[in-house]
Amino acid sequence: MGSCHETGPKLIRCKAAVCRVPGEPLVFEEVVVAPPKAFEVRIKIICSSLCHTDISYWRSKEFAPSILGHETVGIVESVGEGAEEVAVGDRVVPMFQPNCRKCGPCRSEKSNLCDAVQARSFGMPRDGTSRITDAAGASLTNLFGISSFSEYTVVDVASIVKVDPNMPPDRVCPLSCGISTGLGAAWRVADVEAGSSVVIFGLGAVGLAVAEGARLRGAAKIIGVDLNPNKILIGKKFGITDFINPKEIGEKPVNEIVKELTKGGADYSFECIGLTSTMNEAFRSSKNGGKTIILGLDVKGSLCINTEELLFGKTIVGSILGGTKVKVDIPIFIKKYLDKELQLDEFITHQIGFDEINKAFDLLNAGECIRCIIWMDK
Repeated sequence: MGSCHETGPKLIRCKAAVCRVPGEPLVFEEVVVAPPKAFEVRIKIICSSLCHTDISYWRSKEFAPSILGHETVGIVESVGEGAEEVAVGDRVVPMFQPNCRKCGPCRSEKSNLCDAVQARSFGMPRDGTSRITDAAGASLTNLFGISSFSEYTVVDVASIVKVDPNMPPDRVCPLSCGISTGLGAAWRVADVEAGSSVVIFGLGAVGLAVAEGARLRGAAKIIGVDLNPNKILIGKKFGITDFINPKEIGEKPVNEIVKELTKGGADYSFECIGLTSTMNEAFRSSKNGGKTIILGLDVKGSLCINTEELLFGKTIVGSILGGTKVKVDIPIFIKKYLDKELQLDEFITHQIGFDEINKAFDLLNAGECIRCIIWMDK
């Protein structure tokens, strides 16, 4: 395995956890990882964390067989032509949202949706193909052009962020998706102000990251809404000041409780679950002139908004990755952690070896963890 200095990178044979049957345990197989093409980087994975998005695609019948995993950190093993912004040996974080830094949206402060290199749910962003095949030579569908549940993988350089080597791998790993989504939503999309009020529907990793971002911005009241009573103590670590469990308030709508706590409605309302029912409730929980940020996805439902409320200045907006510009914001998040401003340790609840990867699925499905780190070498 490895690179040949005379002829360039060669094929690498390594171990991967493959989703053969949707919803069933991943299967360990030997796979073949191709050399990086132009504007691509091949990396050796250090560790990954499991995200709810992985769970969603794991259950899907459309894309198997596939290699999941997208919250990860690794070491550059080889680089393709045009990918010179990183070098062999660099520690990097792959991100599903590219950031070429050259196109109009990448140069603008108003969008993080790269025009030049567009994100895909599956396949490399520039051509939609996979760089990983199984032992029989069949292509394996790769998630977001990352597929980190493999010892080696190939990622587009526009989706690679070089990170401070002082940053612990397991702490930077969740910044690949969930934590950055919540932080970015609070900082970039909402631009939460000091003294403001915030309500967050869903206190998973994304919702807790919203709370952490709002706390750092100086929000005076941060209300968490969740059906799990255990989230009360967890939420307090991230600045949650009030907790609402919809199962414990009888027939009273959540939005009425929020309006009582905030004297009219929250300045910023975040939906982090992905249900149109909670999206509607989040919108109703915001005050006149308030802003509702949608971070969840419900492909089957539709919003039902009272347009009269829009006349009073209410807005509703969605975002990808919380508006995070990955090559700009990830280094900022890392510095804030190293400066002991940003809490990341509290998101890590479990750590396991690669051979135990199916245990991570069990833990997340049971609601027993926030983020489970999966180490390749343990």
